[in-house]
Formats: sequence, structure tokens, C-alpha cells
Amino acid sequence: MNEITLHGEKTLVLASGRAHPELAQEVADELGTELLPMSAYDFANGEIYVRSGESVRGKDIFVIQAHPAPLNNWLMEQLLMIDSFKRASAKRITAVAPFYPYARQDKKGRGREPISARLVADLLRTAGADRIMSVDLHTAQIQGFFDGPVDHLFAVPLLADYIRSRVSTDEITVVSPDTGRVRVAEQWAERLGGAPLAFVHKSRDLTVPNQAVSKQVVGQVEGRTCVLIDDMIDTGGTIAGAVRVLKEAGAKDVIIAATHAVFSDPAAQRLAECGAREIVVTNTLPIPAGKRFDSLTVLSIAPLIARAIREVFEDGSVTSLFDGNA
Repeated sequence: MNEITLHGEKTLVLASGRAHPELAQEVADELGTELLPMSAYDFANGEIYVRSGESVRGKDIFVIQAHPAPLNNWLMEQLLMIDSFKRASAKRITAVAPFYPYARQDKKGRGREPISARLVADLLRTAGADRIMSVDLHTAQIQGFFDGPVDHLFAVPLLADYIRSRVSTDEITVVSPDTGRVRVAEQWAERLGGAPLAFVHKSRDLTVPNQAVSKQVVGQVEGRTCVLIDDMIDTGGTIAGAVRVLKEAGAKDVIIAATHAVFSDPAAQRLAECGAREIVVTNTLPIPAGKRFDSLTVLSIAPLIARAIREVFEDGSVTSLFDGNA
């Protein structure tokens, strides 16, 4: 295995779960290393077996795992990998979860609900993770759930720079799909040269998952190219509804930009038919061929993750990757 050694003192090892090997390989290529050989399989009853093919004693291990459906399987696999490395005397273990599992359950919306995002942080810590690395957490407070360093990476520069290469910033209005994402929309607007902001007012029934009703636009969008931003697209109902509302309000064009393409059915069909000019996402999650469509653009998050891993390994500054805005 091609390893990275720093001043003869530390050795970087990149290990991957089975959920998204393409992303892990891209990260390894960016780092100029190879993935740790792993043996992983499922028993007949669903139990997962993992074992590394080489010694990890004294090494600095980054365990990268995506969390698409079935999310619970891949979370359990990552926990088992971390536990195995801890018991094999790894020096430091970083859990790299580009899409943080259970991120939407970060608080109690009603009585008797769990705070699942906190539980995930506790599980990672108990398994043996010393550090967590993730991209565009659903809410920033999740960083406080983990008793250790959390590297919160941002996909805004990657997505915004792509859109700026496609559309004149003079034509753009940045649109948040709800009031909760306005702060993120402000970061987008700054990145796009001070573009004006708007948001879509919507209502949601907390007792019904994956359903929200987009009602009206607050802000001037008539004749503008609207960049509709969000951290994730799950079933696509909310974002498709927002496109409809923007079009009815006179938007010239709509471009959707989101970090995490969860794409639970029927998201692909909804997005393909919603009337948006382009849907831009990253590859924090695998997108199978059956869920790809002509207006979909997928940008690689691998260079960002690789740079962050190198900064952590070399005890550098992850914040410097975002011009001090992390």
C-alpha cells in the first residue's frame, strides 16, 4: 500500500467502506495514495464483517464512508471499521462522513423525540473516532454534539464558482427554499458578487415526513435567473414546488444547487420534470445511473475532502481552505 509519511513520524492511511468506493478512490488519487485493503461482507442475517488487510498500528487513519440508503447499514459498517482500527492500535482515527447521517434530527421538534444526530456523534466517539469530518452539516450546532474536533467543510465555493461560470452574476437572485436556509443564502450571495436574496415561504406538517407546501416568494425574482439553494434534496417535493412558485412569480430561469443528492424516489423524476434549467449537486452520495437525467450536473467533492485530510494530517488549518469563513 502506498502510504504518506510525514517527517518519519506519522503515516496517513485512507480506508473506505463499501457505500461509495468511487468517491474514496477519487480522494485517494488526489492524495497520491492507495486505499487500505479491506475485507467486508454481510452474513446471512445482515450482520457485517470487516477486517483490514494490513497492520494499522501507530497510523493516522481516515475512515471515509458515504451514507446513502440503506443508511443504517453503512453507518454500522463505518462504526465497525472504526472499532476494528481502534482495537488494532491505530494512533488516531478520523471519521469522514461527507453526508452526516441523521443530520435532520438535530433537535426535538415535539415531545418524546430523540436527538438522533447527537446519538450518531456519541456512537462514532464510542467506536473510537477521535475526530469527525463532514460536508455542509444540516445545522451548524451538530458540531457541538461530538466531544472532539469536527471539521465542517463547505461546498458553497465549489457550487457557486461553477454557477458563476455559467451565468452572469448580474442576472442572479439567490433563493432560499425556506427561512431556515437564509443564512446560507447570504453566503451564496456574497460568493456571487452580492447577488440579491429571496426566499420561498412554505408550511410543513411535523407529523408527516418529506412533505412541505411552497406558498409564495418573498423578494424580487421577476425576470431573474434564480439560483435555488439547499443542503440536500431528498424526495424533491419541496424543491420542485419552489421552482413552480418561482416560475409563477416571473423568474426567467431556475438553477437548483444542493450539496447532498439523497434522491429518494421519486426525486429524479420530479427534478427532471420540474422546469429547472439545471440541477447541480456534488458526489457526497453515490447517484446510480437510473437516477441521473439530462439536466443533472454532478461536481466532485473529492479535491476538497483530500485537501482537508492533508491539512488535518499535517496539523495545518482546515479553516484556511475557506478564506477564514469556516
